Parts: sequence; structure tokens; C-alpha cells
Amino acid sequence: MKLHGLCFVNVELTSRCNKKCWICGRRKVERDYPELTLKYGDMDFEMVKEIERQLPPNVVVQFHKDGEGLLYPRFGEAVSLFKNQIKCITTNGKLLVEKASEIIDNLDTISISIVENDDAALEQDKIIKRFLQIKGEKKPFVNLRYVGEINEKRQDRHKEFQLLTVRRVLHSPMGSFHYRKKTTVPEIGICLDMLNHLVINREGKVSICVRFDPKELGVIGNIKHKTIAEIWNSEQRIKWLEYHKRGERKRVPLCSYCEFWGVPTS
Repeated sequence: MKLHGLCFVNVELTSRCNKKCWICGRRKVERDYPELTLKYGDMDFEMVKEIERQLPPNVVVQFHKDGEGLLYPRFGEAVSLFKNQIKCITTNGKLLVEKASEIIDNLDTISISIVENDDAALEQDKIIKRFLQIKGEKKPFVNLRYVGEINEKRQDRHKEFQLLTVRRVLHSPMGSFHYRKKTTVPEIGICLDMLNHLVINREGKVSICVRFDPKELGVIGNIKHKTIAEIWNSEQRIKWLEYHKRGERKRVPLCSYCEFWGVPTS
């Protein structure tokens, strides 16, 4: 079996996190829906190696899902396995300096989340500045990911970094709905994530996208039991893809209340 069309794979090295963002769905679940609370932990290193063995060259591998990927004890080793893929991570940045030797010249891109009304904003900016000094002209390519409305004073502070800024609109902590602004729909009318994305959580469960999904409505398999190619070409995924192609995405459980179409909204 082939992996035709697969462009992005999120590999959740760890579901643990070292920050309590007010916009985080996991925090809301812990507070309001404790029965859905995740069991936090790390991916087995042998599973990381197995994933690498199955992926074709030039697929984008993002080493995060709901947790902070840099917390993974063997982060540098894990990333270095993927020699033929495009290696990326989105991070809160708290460990940038501490893990600099595992990041620099190992990742291709890194996106640092800058969250609206963050109490730790000043500390975060100091860490970013120090990391950029250590990194110099070496990889990875760094961008700042503005989540929500970032005040002008902080944006002015970031100008000295001379980094690309990408912007994301806030939505409900429980999932990709109730966006502050209307989401962008691609001309083909099909969610791009449904066409080209897979997500593997730290337990090996495979989902159709990286949307927050505490009920695991988007899970279509487990790499402990099937190959990535078998899951990608599975009857369940193909059935859901057909629904999207017919404009019936609401028949897919996870997609039924999702307002995201695979096009990041700024």
C-alpha cells in the first residue's frame, strides 16, 4: 500500500505540557470534564523509530499534538531519526535555551506560540531572544505564531527579532469552532486536513487531523496493530473522505461540529 497524498504527519512525542495557557482545551477538560482527562506521558522510543521507517521522504513531520514536544526526554535523538523528512515543531518556547543543542541544526522549522494575555510574556520574550543569539544563522527557520490578539507593545518588542509572524484566530478551548472570525474555506470545498494529514498520538492512535479531540472521534486506527499505509488507505478514512467530497462532512463525527477547513485563519 502507498501513502499517496499524505503531506503532514503529527507525531506526539509527549502529551505532557509545562505551561497552563488559559486558552488550552486540556485545562478546560481537567476542570469541567474530568472523565475525559488525558493520561499524560511519552511515546515509546521504539514507536518513534517504527514511524520513521514507514514514512516516505519530504513528508512534513511535526513533533507535537496537544503537549509540549520539547519535554520529550530524548527529543534530539527522536528528531534526528527523520533524516529524509521536513522536521518541524510548534512550541511554547520555555525550553528553547535548555534544549538548544537538540534543536539547532536538527529541526528545519520551529514555530513559537505567542498567546494573547499571557502572564509570562516578558519571560518568554527573553528566552526567545537568548535562543536566537545561540542559534545565529543555523537552522531551524523560526517564526512567531500569534494566537489571538497580541498587544502593540509586545509586537513592537518582537520587531528586533526580525522573524516571520503568522497569526491564528482564537476558537473554543474544546475544539475548532466558535472562531472569533469566519474561517477560510478552500475553493474545492474539501477540508485540506482530510486530504493530506494524519496524527499519531503518543499511544500510537492515529487520527484524521490535529484538531482537539478529547472524545477521540477522529481516531481511525493504531500503529500497534496496522501500518500507517494500511490506516491511511483504510475503509473508515476513505468513507469519511467520500463524505467530504460530496459536501457531507457533517456525517463525520469529529467534522460535524468543526469549523476548520485545513486553511489556517489569520
